[in-house]
Amino acid sequence: MSDKKELRSQGWFGKTGKDGFIYRAWMKNQGHPDDEFSGKPVIGICNTWSELTPCNGHLRELADHVKRGVWEAGGFPLEFPVMSLGETLMKPTAMLFRNLASMDAEESIRGNPLDGVVLLGGCDKTTPSILMGACSVDIPSIFVSGGSMLTGKYRGKDIATSDIWRFSEANRNGKMDNDEFRLAEAMMCRSDGHCAVMGTASTMACMVEALGVTLPHNAAIPASDSRRKVLAHLSGRRIVDMVKEDLTLSKIMTREAFENAIMVNAAVGGSTNFVVHLLALAGRVGVDLTLEDFDKFSANIPLLANLQPSGKFMMEDFYYAGGLPVVIKELREHLNNNAITANGKSIGENTEDVTCYDRETIGTTKDPIKDDSGIAVLRGNLCPNGAIIKPSAATPELMQHKGKAVVFTNIEDYKARIDDPNLDIDETSIMVLQNVGPKGYPGMPEVGNMGLPKKLLAKGVTDMVRISDGRMSGTAFGTVVLHVAPEAAAGGAFGLIESGDEIELDVANRKLTLHVSDEVLAQRKIKWKPQDLGIHRGFVKMFIDHTEQADKGVDLDFLKGKSGSEVTRDSH
Repeated sequence: MSDKKELRSQGWFGKTGKDGFIYRAWMKNQGHPDDEFSGKPVIGICNTWSELTPCNGHLRELADHVKRGVWEAGGFPLEFPVMSLGETLMKPTAMLFRNLASMDAEESIRGNPLDGVVLLGGCDKTTPSILMGACSVDIPSIFVSGGSMLTGKYRGKDIATSDIWRFSEANRNGKMDNDEFRLAEAMMCRSDGHCAVMGTASTMACMVEALGVTLPHNAAIPASDSRRKVLAHLSGRRIVDMVKEDLTLSKIMTREAFENAIMVNAAVGGSTNFVVHLLALAGRVGVDLTLEDFDKFSANIPLLANLQPSGKFMMEDFYYAGGLPVVIKELREHLNNNAITANGKSIGENTEDVTCYDRETIGTTKDPIKDDSGIAVLRGNLCPNGAIIKPSAATPELMQHKGKAVVFTNIEDYKARIDDPNLDIDETSIMVLQNVGPKGYPGMPEVGNMGLPKKLLAKGVTDMVRISDGRMSGTAFGTVVLHVAPEAAAGGAFGLIESGDEIELDVANRKLTLHVSDEVLAQRKIKWKPQDLGIHRGFVKMFIDHTEQADKGVDLDFLKGKSGSEVTRDSH
């Protein structure tokens, strides 16, 4: 850091008189000696630990290892909590509160005497939320992910989160009784960490490494591996130097970094949730990113990571095979290799000497796991602002399909009728779930991968085309079209579909077409009325009024961009 630039924290701890007295005196009740306030870089440790967020339950311990590194490098670490979003417990969906958690992180960072920050997150929404908040402040920041749990073991087989959907269908179909179902749940989550597959949590860990805001190997080290603690320790050391270098997020998270993240996500078969989170992050740092960029930069990127749900193996295997640096090295002909990362080196420099130890787990661009990867962006009168599908998780035979719609107007309608033996549906039908988008649910939950009707499961049907304005878990799979924009609740054509309408999916040509005339749709629109959710106060009301659509990242409109780190007024 230049000698001319005073540490931000000295705007608190360097003051004389009454204000300086107050800022220092109350901190000293925690046993900090006076020289800690005399010009050391103050490093905040932004921790999403919570017992209500099981995936992040070990982050307190990880924070201690960050502190070791900060002390060692001559910094002054101070840990603070922010709102934690537990994907497995939080109703109606953790996504409803991602933007609220980002506001918590942003204001906590800006309002306190911090020169740099280490961001600790693991579970799906904790990673994008606190990174979004940090972007809007834009002081030096580095991310440390919590890591994935160890692979589950069930009757001699490896299992993980993706198997929930298989077990659920088997249970509903009578092939797995309730006792066996309960037994399996005790065998799946057997260590600290987030989902053991390339679900959204692992996708987010890959995203932050591909963006360059972590040290190398952040994405794949298992939570219970001692090397995760070493990474945290080294990140604590590194953030002190980042403060001295004034290496802020806006200098790392450039347009080139976002392009890299899209390509890496395609290669690892990352979650469809990646789209809304990366779009939201781009909006915070002022990078002009659109849905078309996901299609454009995913093109010609094959699937390299043989990981569930798109492949065979687990995140634990991915790390032992060499982890994300191997994938990045394989993509060097496609990537912006000069993009700077948190350790001060380029993403190309960081991966020059890495080695792959298992080519069954990580393929090459010449011999990939699958040719199709990434995110395909669909357009049509049903989704004029776009919809997405993940080809690597879909059934090839259904990627071009025409069928009659079976419409469920909301999640309650779906649950009430899906197993009705008189439901007019067969395997050629297209299931449509309306009013589960950002405004319609609200919060855009992970219900897009609707379970199939019992009567079709009994026939051996394993996949159907399903379309919704919601999301699906990154651990899920199937020929599922998601993020339809505009959503039904916003008055989009998606809300005008009726059972019996013909819909055509053509992924190769990026089309999703409702074969209903404009005149008929116009007549239906006259009769259409928005649903009344009965929400009139609080954050949820604010969310409904201000959330943007899926093609914009589902951020609140007034949170786009950044307010910076300056706070001009004192508190006393």
